[in-house]
Order: sequence, then C-alpha cells, then structure tokens
Amino acid sequence: MTDELLNFAQDVVARARKLGADGADAMAIDAQGTDIEMREGQIEKLERTEARAIGLRVFVGQSSAMISGTVFTAEALQRLAETAVAMARETPPDEFAGLAPVELLVKNIPALDLVSNYLPASGELKALSLAVEDAARAVPGVSKSGGAGASASERVIALVTSHGFAQAYRRTGISLSVSAIAGEGTGMERDYDYSSAIHFSDLKTPEYVGQSAGERVVKRLGARKVPSQSVPVVYDRRVASSLIGHLAGAINGASIARGTGFLKASMGRRIFARGIAIVDDPLRLRGMGSRPFDGEGLATSRRELVADGILQGWLLDLRAARQLKLAPTGNGARGLSSPPGPSTSNLHLEPGHLTPEEMIGSITQGLFITELIGNSVNMVTGDYSRGASGYWIENGALAYPVSEITIAGNLKDMFMTLEPANDLEFKSSTNAPACRVEGLTIAGT
Repeated sequence: MTDELLNFAQDVVARARKLGADGADAMAIDAQGTDIEMREGQIEKLERTEARAIGLRVFVGQSSAMISGTVFTAEALQRLAETAVAMARETPPDEFAGLAPVELLVKNIPALDLVSNYLPASGELKALSLAVEDAARAVPGVSKSGGAGASASERVIALVTSHGFAQAYRRTGISLSVSAIAGEGTGMERDYDYSSAIHFSDLKTPEYVGQSAGERVVKRLGARKVPSQSVPVVYDRRVASSLIGHLAGAINGASIARGTGFLKASMGRRIFARGIAIVDDPLRLRGMGSRPFDGEGLATSRRELVADGILQGWLLDLRAARQLKLAPTGNGARGLSSPPGPSTSNLHLEPGHLTPEEMIGSITQGLFITELIGNSVNMVTGDYSRGASGYWIENGALAYPVSEITIAGNLKDMFMTLEPANDLEFKSSTNAPACRVEGLTIAGT
C-alpha cells in the first residue's frame, strides 16, 4: 500500500514536470475506517469508508495551483497534471511560495509507533458501543442515553516532491464515546465522555467511559444561574485545552505575517507567569497529532513555545517563514486541495504542582467550568467571551451546578494569571491540566 501510493504520487509529479512545471509536490492518502453510532441499544449508523485521493501542487515560476482527484488511472493523473499546470500559468505570482530547499527535507524518518497491532471490526465496535451505553445508563439518576459510538480507522499518507523527497507513513485511530441524559423536561441535563487512542490497547474501557459520562450528568442536575460578578475561575482539564488552542492561533505565523495576531509584538516577552511551559511535540510516541515529517517534507522536532512564561517562537510553515525572514519550524500542514499552513501537532501545557482540589480549596467564591459553549474570541484583540456551565465554588468546595452563564475577559490578562494544576492527561492532540484564571467576568442573572 505504501509503495503503491508513493508510485502514484511520483507519477503525477513527473507528469507535471514534463508539462512545464518548474516544481511540484503531491500528497496521496489511502484511508479506511468503520464508524458505528447507537442510541438506546439500536444502531443509528453503521458506516464503512474506503477512500483514496491525491492532491497535486505545481509551480510555474512563482505562480502555483493545487488540485485534487480520486481516480488513479494514467489518464486521470495526466488530466490532473494538465489542469494544475494550466491553472498555475494563470495565477498571479507569490514571492513567498515554493518548495522546501533540499537541505531542509527530513533525512531520517523517526519511528513513532503510530500503528495499532489490532483494530476492532464492526462487530466488536458494536459491542463496545453497547457496553459504553449500558455503563452510562446504569448510573443511578441517568434517564436515557444521548447516543454512543465507536470507530476504528487506518490511513497511509505519502508525500513526494519534484526534487527527490518521497516518504510515507501509516497511522491508526480508535475512539469510543457516549452522551448521557438525566432529569426530565426543563430540568434535563446532558453530559458526555470519550476515549481516543492510536493503539487499541490504550483505549479506556467502555465501563470507565460510560460511568464517567453518567456520573458527570447526574452531578449537573438542578443547575442554577449566578449573579453577574468577577471571580477566579478554574477550568476543568477537558476544557482547559481550549486556552492553549487560543495561544496556538495567536502565534500562528500566517497571522503574524499579516500583522493580525494579538501577540504579534510579544516574541521574547513574558506572556505567562514564571514557570509556565507550553510544548509542541510532533515526535511523541503514540501521540494523536504525531507525524514524522510535516506537510512540506521538513523534519519535525519538539519545541518549547513558551519557556518560563516567555514566548519563544512562532508556528511557521515555509511561506510564513519567508515572509517573516525566519527559519521554518516544521509546522506546515496541508490538505489535498489546500496549500500548507502553520499548525500544531501534539500541543500541551506542562502541569503545575497543585491538585485541582487544592486549587478549588483556596477559592472563597468562584466558578469551576466543565463545559464551554460557542466561541466568541477576537484573535486580533484577544477579547474573550464564551458560554459556560459547571459548578459554583463556595468556601473551597463545589456548592451546586450552574448553567446559562457567559464568561469574559482578555486572553492577554488571562494568560498572565493562568496557573496549571497537576492533572495533565494526554487525551487528544491539544492537552492541558486544569487551570486557574483570575478575575474573569461572569454574566449571569
């Protein structure tokens, strides 16, 4: 499979060169997977997908074009190359566009353990879905299931450039999720939990995931509103990762090159408190966002984006690096029909020393957030406003559930007061422990 994809990608790149392209690269993907969704013990969706596609990017001078296709015959690849070259000849030049120099291309492909020894078939995925739903419904107080699902997938990704780069890698993925409902009528609440992994052996059990979802939703019964005020806020770790995601958007090299990021003047400056470290690590073994090379064939490496609270660097693909006159950082990500752009891989906030319970225990009046709703974040100014629900903190303990509130602040101020707890868990490609942030404004009653 891997060699076959590489051959197709090399073929279409060679065709583009013969048609007059000064340079070209192609990404080919072969993906297959099974996805099942259940509700109250009945199958709502059982889907098996097998897809193969190729994306070609060509350069004529400094003009470029991208096109993708799903047919791999010689005739189809020839049409793909002809169309791409013709489009590039009509495209305005871009002085910052171009393939990676040969000396920057990855030489040694690291082994990242991205392929599971076992992938469950549809019958076992159904059994997992039934088990996680049963576990959620077995929690006292849960009235019904909001749906459960399980999936397993495998992909092969191949990248070829016209100046000699030709590499491919495989990765698998398995996931399990459930939504539980408690209460009746206007007092009804919903919550969820999930587990996802590269290897089947790393997946949480359906009993664990289902019980967690059920217990979460039962605790939310009787939610109230709270008066508008400014208080310290603790983000549960499953929503704290969103704060790190906003940082990634603010230091995206494409935004910095446009002069639009709210941290555009913050390189080398303190943006978090002392001791805060934020890392992007594409080489994490079995990482959900791991990759042996980026979307332009550059080597990837572990980077400390924030060290001791100080911003160390931008996320750069080749184009943004050229615009900013900096070295690329191996953060280019691309689709089959879209050009590369800066992106994170496995991004995480290093943990602190306090437990979430200790963090909550030091708060007289505050908010513990377990769910965020909507997204009104201005990445130019850093202004932050989101719907939220969770629990009100009184005298160092969770007093009662709250809902239908909005939290607001500015990300620059929030980052400077952010304090991480010690409960970091690598559950997705962006992860953070629970975090305390001071002085957010709550809009309630």
